[in-house]
Amino acid sequence: MMIPDCRKRLEVALEDLKGILAEMEESDEKECPEVDEAKTTSQKLKKYLKQ
Repeated sequence: MMIPDCRKRLEVALEDLKGILAEMEESDEKECPEVDEAKTTSQKLKKYLKQ
């Protein structure tokens, strides 16, 4: 079980990360290790929040 405030913060952080990734996709910075790591983190967080 997760503390509700922590869950809300994670949801907000995920939305922020999605926005940043969308901006990065539009720029020339698509192919870098940080973007790949952010995508992986985003996918893991989505799965975790669905529980």
